[in-house]
This record gives sequence, structure tokens and C-alpha cells, in this order.
Amino acid sequence: MAEAQDRLVRRVIVVDDEKNIRRTLQMVLEGEGYTVECMESAEDLFPRLSESPVDAVILDVRLPGMDGLEALEKIRAENPEISVMMMSGHATLNDAVRATRLGAFDFLEKPLDRERVLVAVRNCVERRSLSARVRALEIAEGGDEEMLGASQAIDRIREQIGKVAATGVRVLITGESGTGKELIARAVHRASRRANGPFVKVNCAAIPAELIESELFGHERGAFSGAVQRKRGRFELADGGTLFLDEIGDMSIEAQAKVLRALQTGEIMRVGGERVFHVDVRVVAATNKDLEEEVQRGGFREDLFFRLSVVPIKAPPLRDRGNDILVLLRAFLNHFAQEHAVIPTPILTPEVEAKLLEYSFPGNVRELRNLAERLVILAGNPIQLADLPPQIAGAEGRSRPPTLAQPAPGEAIDVARYGTMTLRELREAVERDYILKKLEETGWNVTRTAELLGIERTNLHKKLKQLGLRKDA
Repeated sequence: MAEAQDRLVRRVIVVDDEKNIRRTLQMVLEGEGYTVECMESAEDLFPRLSESPVDAVILDVRLPGMDGLEALEKIRAENPEISVMMMSGHATLNDAVRATRLGAFDFLEKPLDRERVLVAVRNCVERRSLSARVRALEIAEGGDEEMLGASQAIDRIREQIGKVAATGVRVLITGESGTGKELIARAVHRASRRANGPFVKVNCAAIPAELIESELFGHERGAFSGAVQRKRGRFELADGGTLFLDEIGDMSIEAQAKVLRALQTGEIMRVGGERVFHVDVRVVAATNKDLEEEVQRGGFREDLFFRLSVVPIKAPPLRDRGNDILVLLRAFLNHFAQEHAVIPTPILTPEVEAKLLEYSFPGNVRELRNLAERLVILAGNPIQLADLPPQIAGAEGRSRPPTLAQPAPGEAIDVARYGTMTLRELREAVERDYILKKLEETGWNVTRTAELLGIERTNLHKKLKQLGLRKDA
């Protein structure tokens, strides 16, 4: 009962003014692996509900002070995600009907039957578990797509996942944009003992710096303008499961400090809150940046880098995956053919297959997926060379990432023109000149330039701002 996969919903609070009832329920439930807290009154319960996650409350109808039905109504209004079971030895039919209407999950009659209690609690927490997973899937912004391919590169990834998943250690996934880092993270989660818990994704690059703390740790009502009710953060929603911090390299230094503390202690505090509480979360992070370089230039905390990168996994670029390109494209064609009601699914001619294998796909799997949807909508069947974009149809030999031009035979490199630049200054100068050249080639079309550079458009915008590049500059 205490396996990690059952860990998600096991915190139960018993509220009854009879000591013997509290003691009996605590012994029965703790014997089945639940964590149980006991209280004498509803007034003691509500401060506790604001401190840390609770999965179920067993509440007596007759209590001193605030009675159980009044407490139930308040719980449902302030903490609707918590399942409540009512119990009583003197309840009337009207009490049971009212409890049901107010949202009670179950109604237990005293004297309590051990098996009846255990079944009710198990059903209660399983319902809570399913609700948590649904909320996590809504936040995750994506489904569990399978990692396809049989190349050596992808086989190595599968082997690494098999070794690391069961250990529970933190994983840092690196690689170019569009290489499927999220798929690797989801595969780690599915192969772990937390597979029955939630998988919660946070895109650190998509959340403004001033909101990232609230997204990660939640906030209390009134914590800031617009905080009209308490909100649970992603760490809390991922309790018992996996938290995927995508684009971790774009997180602000301030937020990094708070994430580091959460990793060190397992404790978090909502924005505007006064109490810390414990969460049981496995963190998997991903980035397309060189975090070691970011550490050197002060853009990323060294201590957080070492906390996250216990086991590093590098997602291979699509150009290094050989025939996986065709395997993935056929899967994408089939997917989009069904989505757009195109029958039959378009097939590839041998000439098209050859050109696809020659092309470098700087946008990686994301570019391949977009190509598949374009072909399903616009191409004929079978797909011909004329249906391919010009940069693919004209590909000759497997393209490689651009490198600095080599001097002609007998021509020396003019090192003097770099003056007294530091290595960092030289790198920024070359990067600035290259980005500017590509912008001019595309007429300052940022979307097209980002595709040529093999980076996300949002990342290019950040680069332009960082390097002081403007169209009118």
C-alpha cells in the first residue's frame, strides 16, 4: 500500500469530538497506509486546510461549535477539490439528504463498520486522484505521444530512460528546439513508479517573470491585485507525480532561487501565505540552452544546475536519426489524414523519400510535423517532388549546421580584426553578425529567420533585444 505509485492521495483528516472514534479511525486507516490527522472541532480544521494538500475529510455531523453540515458547506465553497465523508450515530434522513445536496461524497453511520469505512475512503481518494490527473492533463498542453523510431540515437534514449525512470532522480533533458524533449520527459514519467500520479508541465518561457512564482507555488486570496481566490500551484498539482519544467533556462534568477529551495526541502509556500507545506514531486527539466555556459555568464544558478542535472539526457537532432525521418513522417501523415478527413493517407514516392533523407530539418521533429500537415492538405497522392517546399526539394546531400568559412588555400585568417575582444565578446559579435545577415536575407521576416536559424521565434525576439538589433538600426 505504501508504494510510490499509490502515494498521490493518502492524507485523511478525521474530525469528531469523541476520542474513541478518532482513535479507532486513526488505527484502521494508518494500518492501511494512510496518513491521518485527528481534530475535535471544525474550527480546528479550517486553518489546517490552508496549510497543505488534503485528500479526504471524515466529518461528524454533530460537533461542538460549528456543526458538521455547516462545516461541509464551507469546505465545498472554499476547497471544492477536497472530498468529504460525513458520519453520525444520530442523524435523521433529512441530515443525510442535506449532506448529499451540499456535496458530501458518502455518509457513514455509527457504529462504524471497518470494511465499510475502508471502501468509502478508498473510493473517496481514488476520485480525488482522478480529478487531480484531469487537472494536470488540462495544464500539460499536450498528450502522451509515443517516441517513434529505431535509430541508434533513439535506442540510446530509450535505454537511458529505462535506467533512470525507476530511480526517482532528477533528470535534465537538453537538445535543440523541436527535438521532442517533452516526449522524453513523459516517457520517464510513464516508466516510473509515479506513473499513476499527475504529469504537470510548466513552460517557463511562456509565463511572465512576475507571474512565474504564482504559477509554480500558487497564491492565497488577496495576495495581489486580481487574486480573487486561492490558487494551487503547479508543484502542488504535481504532488505524487512528475513536474516538467520546460525551457528552464528562461526562468528568472529570482524564481530559480525559490525552485532551488523547493528542491532542497520539498517544502513550498503560496504567494501571500504564511505557512510552508511539503510536496512529494519528481522534477524533470528541459532546455535548448547550454546551461553550463549560462552559469558562467551569470544567467543561471550553479547550485540549481547541479540539483537539476543529476542525470543528463541529450535529445538527438532529427538529422542524426537516419530513417526515423520517414517513420515519423508516415505517422504524422496518418494522424493529419484522419484529422482532416483525407482518405486514403498520402504515400511518398522514392524520390521524395530520398530528398527528405538529404534534408537537415533545422526545426527538427516540429518542422517535420508541420510539413506533414502541409502535405496532407496541399499535396496529391502520391506525394511528388513538386509538392515539397523548395528548401527540401533542392536539398543536395545531408545538410549540416553552418560553420565558419574556411580560408582559401594559402590564405591566412586575419586574427587582428578581432582586436582585443574577450571570448564572450567575440561570440556575441559573430552571433550578432550572423543573425543580422539572416534577417537581411529574409527581409526582416522574423518567423522565417527563426526557421533558418533553427530556433523558436520567441527565442529570436529575445536575441534581438539582447543584441540590440532593430530593423531601423
